[in-house]
Amino acid sequence: MKANEDNFISLIKKRREEGIRYVMEEYGGLLQSIVKKRLYGMPDKVEECMNDIFFGIWNNIGSFDPKRSSFKSWAAGVARFQAIDYLRRYGKQLQQESWEEVELSAEDENLNRLVESEISRETRELLDCLKPKDREIFARIFIQDQDVETVSMEMGLPRTAVYNKISRGKKKLRSMAEGSRE
Repeated sequence: MKANEDNFISLIKKRREEGIRYVMEEYGGLLQSIVKKRLYGMPDKVEECMNDIFFGIWNNIGSFDPKRSSFKSWAAGVARFQAIDYLRRYGKQLQQESWEEVELSAEDENLNRLVESEISRETRELLDCLKPKDREIFARIFIQDQDVETVSMEMGLPRTAVYNKISRGKKKLRSMAEGSRE
């Protein structure tokens, strides 16, 4: 069966390769431009990220709802979030290397600043939907890598309250992310 605009989603759901090939041909350029925008300066990561995007579409096609958004928007959201994950992963690799062993050129420092600013901007935009106290909890736990005990003691909140705020915040972030995909 030949894939087309009307049947490629059902082909992917049936695990037929023709469906994902159609996505690669029709939407590959759009997805790649999204990835290249986010992973500027890391061309060696673009192809790997693209593979993960297509794999993510293949594995998560069941979560696509044509009533909520177009496939193009949904796939663009998958690409955007995958590229941000790569930025985070690349940033962590930079932090794990011994700075004494690595000589940074001006280009590497600029790239590092670009990665940091992109992550910071995306994180700020994502956390803006939370209340200030919840935003502080998320920043301390997920950005500064503090444990729940420390956050609980320093903010004067019971541990269960911190866990509840994290749980509610995650739900709110998920709903905001799904809403932005539409």
